[in-house]
Amino acid sequence: MRRRAADYRRPVRRKYWCWIWALLGLFLVAGLLLFVVQHNQNEDRDGKPVQEMRESPQREAHRVVNFTEELMSTTSLSRQLAEQMTLAKAYVVIAKEHNNLHLAWELSSRIRSCQLLLSKAAKRGEPLTLDEAEPIIKSLSSLIFKAQDAHYDIATTITTMKSHTQALEERANAAIVQSTVFGQLAAEALPKSLHCLNVKLTVDWIKNPSLQQLMEETRYSPRLVDNNLYHFCIFSDSLLATSVVVNSTVSNADHPQQLVFHVVTNGISYGAMQAWFHHNDLKGATIEVQNIEEFTWLNASFAPIMKQPSDADAEPKTWNQKYLSLLDHLRFYIPDIYPQLEKVVFLEDDVVVQKELTPLFSLEMHGNVNGAVETCLEAFHRYYRYLNFSSPLISSKFDPQACGWAFGMNVFDLIAWRKANVTSRYHYWQQQNTDGTLWKLGTLPPGLLAFYGLTEPLDRRWHVLGLGYDMNIDSRLIESAAVIHFNGHMKPWLKLGIGRYKPLWERYVNTSHPYLQDCVAA
Repeated sequence: MRRRAADYRRPVRRKYWCWIWALLGLFLVAGLLLFVVQHNQNEDRDGKPVQEMRESPQREAHRVVNFTEELMSTTSLSRQLAEQMTLAKAYVVIAKEHNNLHLAWELSSRIRSCQLLLSKAAKRGEPLTLDEAEPIIKSLSSLIFKAQDAHYDIATTITTMKSHTQALEERANAAIVQSTVFGQLAAEALPKSLHCLNVKLTVDWIKNPSLQQLMEETRYSPRLVDNNLYHFCIFSDSLLATSVVVNSTVSNADHPQQLVFHVVTNGISYGAMQAWFHHNDLKGATIEVQNIEEFTWLNASFAPIMKQPSDADAEPKTWNQKYLSLLDHLRFYIPDIYPQLEKVVFLEDDVVVQKELTPLFSLEMHGNVNGAVETCLEAFHRYYRYLNFSSPLISSKFDPQACGWAFGMNVFDLIAWRKANVTSRYHYWQQQNTDGTLWKLGTLPPGLLAFYGLTEPLDRRWHVLGLGYDMNIDSRLIESAAVIHFNGHMKPWLKLGIGRYKPLWERYVNTSHPYLQDCVAA
């Protein structure tokens, strides 16, 4: 069918559902707008309490003050009270010295109140208020002015405080000296079992003339002066300690029959030493035991150290027998004791040998006298720590930063020693130090002076120190060491010895000896 022309067509009917959708859209937009407005109003109402809740702990944290900072603050009442309390304490001392006990009691009472108030403020973590602090500040101020009116002025206070400070320093120094003495007594104290062993061996020596004869014959053995052998010297009055040094050296030697030990002890231990080494197997090594009391040449006219105990001008601290022991100072007379020997290894009685030591005798010394391990890895082992460089006699001849070294395991070239006349050097410095002001106690400071410029540094592994005081030495360093040194007060034969290191020493003790077994059991 043919369509009509456009002019004759009927108009298009509008659909009502379009209007319906338009109205629904408007209602939807209006609802969203209302929802957003209402939500923002709720947030404004609820946000303030939440924010206040979040801020309240922060405000609380700001209230809890750091009381140390409070005491340091120039404007705080706590600092004012603390300063007043300090001044009041000074006046308490002065008042007591002037027998003004009532004023001293009043000051002490206010000081206690002040301490209580500061303690409460520190506990609650809040600064002091003016209402709390003002009464005590006023009362303390009044008492301080009262003390000043009693002629306890600032000059008097300073003088008194200086005298008290000096007295406290003297007491502290005395306590340090006393502690050192007590520590040394503990280190030298002989356990009952070892004392028992000495007594048994001494009795054995006295009752056995044939043993005495045998030891007398050993004294003239040509091995004692044979420079083709390896010579070690030990100066000690400790029987068991010396036996461990000898036993550990022999046990770690490839050819023990080539070793010669020269032991010097005192008259009390001489018989016990002789009997012990006669009863023990040394695997072919030769041992000589000498009594220092037979060294008639070692007298006051020859050795300056012999004069010090009788010198009325000497400092009392230099009378300490540990440091005046001739056995300790005998190391400076080795060429005089063994005039025919050319090289020796000196061992102290608190060392343990873990490696073969004979290679030490073939070390190149480059003309030096003393081969020793240096100890200046830490700054406190330099010369200035041992010597008094305020003395022109010391400062003009020695470098304060020169590296220190250790006694305990030393190689001595006795030919070079005699050429350099080291013993005379030692005598010179002992004479200069008659008043005890050039160095601290001990044998190392005069050794540093006598061997200055004559010491050959050895590899650190030859000699590891510190097992008598340092509990944290690296185990690998100990294992690699040829000699370990129990220097310090914690000797391994004492109860206070460091347990970690004791087995290193105990494994060289001849526990099978019947006398030792009897004494330990007793």
